[in-house]
Amino acid sequence: MSLPYYLKVGRASDLKDPKERKIFRALEILPGALSWLTLATVVLLSWLKPTWVAIFIISFIIYSLIRNVYFSFHLSACYKQMRKNEEINWIKELEALPAARWRDIYHLIIIPRYKEPLEILRSSFKSLLESDYPKDRMIIVLSCEEGAGQEAKDAIKAIEREFKSKFFKLLITYHPDNLPGELAGKGSNDAWGSRKAKELIIDLLKIPYENIIVSSFDADTCVFPKYFSCLTYHFLTTPKPLRSSFQPIPFYINNIWHAPPISRIFAFSASFWQMTCQERWEKLITFSSHSMSFQALVDVEFRQTNVVQDDSHIFWQCFLKYNGDYKVVPLYYPISMDANVASNFFQTMKNVYKQQRRWAYGMGEIPYYLFAFWKNKKITLSKKFFWGGVVLEGNWSWATNSIMVFLLGWLPLVIGGEFFSKTLLSHNLPILTSRLLTLTMIGLVVLAYFTVVLLPPRLPDCGKKKYLFFVSEWFLLPIIMIFFTALPALDAQTRWMTGRYLGFWPTPKIRK
Repeated sequence: MSLPYYLKVGRASDLKDPKERKIFRALEILPGALSWLTLATVVLLSWLKPTWVAIFIISFIIYSLIRNVYFSFHLSACYKQMRKNEEINWIKELEALPAARWRDIYHLIIIPRYKEPLEILRSSFKSLLESDYPKDRMIIVLSCEEGAGQEAKDAIKAIEREFKSKFFKLLITYHPDNLPGELAGKGSNDAWGSRKAKELIIDLLKIPYENIIVSSFDADTCVFPKYFSCLTYHFLTTPKPLRSSFQPIPFYINNIWHAPPISRIFAFSASFWQMTCQERWEKLITFSSHSMSFQALVDVEFRQTNVVQDDSHIFWQCFLKYNGDYKVVPLYYPISMDANVASNFFQTMKNVYKQQRRWAYGMGEIPYYLFAFWKNKKITLSKKFFWGGVVLEGNWSWATNSIMVFLLGWLPLVIGGEFFSKTLLSHNLPILTSRLLTLTMIGLVVLAYFTVVLLPPRLPDCGKKKYLFFVSEWFLLPIIMIFFTALPALDAQTRWMTGRYLGFWPTPKIRK
């Protein structure tokens, strides 16, 4: 059965019905409008009702302090479970399952590739080869962009020569440029590779779809040794494996020793956030590299090719296809990818901003699923309200929280008027906010600790003193939260709001 038309919408202009197009367009405007309205309101109230704003900012900082403690506990709990999962002999656990059914499970690994250097591809393939899962049950698809150039094609040929005989199957595909209805990017390339794998390998060999776990990896993704055995165990022991995605913890540490400070903090911040998300599994959505049933991928007609936000979009495709009967299972097991590094410092900062904006551009899921909620009457109201609130609040906080903390600590003092400036609250506001913000900085100690324990082995050209830099760099976090987190998110939401849509921006991969 074909998917309903409203599950194939990428933006409002894809809809033919004028009424539906207006509704979808209003939903595209909603997140940005909420964020800008919030910021405008706090500025206006700082002028008209400075006392209200002063009380609000004190309460808000206390809330942020409690929230930091809450997330620190989640981070610690996730770390302990992850280390435990790294120690488990998952092959032994699989052998203990009834009839050792795990031997029938194939892993289909899709690696979309643009212009990543040969050394990055080689390290990713070596990690697959060094994993503990039988290689005669691994199908690798390296899906390349046709327009990537001759140098990229030469790198592919080198990979094919080196690894073709090491796995059950290694398929090289070339995704054509400018296919009708497609938006060039990772999602469309991934969908092309998945379809080719189905056509040229899976259907020819008559491998049951329900016996295939498909993993979508970035070109720089390196799996840890027990990833596929851990994944297979969770797949076989999850009550509804065909209605589940499986999310590892992404660590951006492949090149972390040579990344600039802000890039390092950004990389660890993203990793730590994903660790806390593993603990809040009821709110977990697929992000970056992840795995799922091939049967589910076929049911939703593969990844949608007219969207930028493909990593989370596949979750919503499945969630809506199965009328809300779909979830993401946390694996508490790591994979690693590259931190954002360019040829020089300023280009790295530019790329960090663009990468964060691309991630924040995923707020385009909000109009997609809210519109589908309106059309789909089979999803329960409780699930609609839950997911509607969770994702909308998350994107709103992403764009506004850091800016509000920065503004409200001083704005009422500047524009609150003479009467407010003479109040006791006015005199105590800077002192209170300063002390409360200092308390929230205690959480940096926790982040610094996990930074050190999660670092890969130190490289020969990196002295021991570099550990001190890794710890002290966390004091840059307030700057990062404003200029490399909130502003890119606000930028992305504003682009949706004004109809200045973005295409897919592939993060350049450079290792020094």
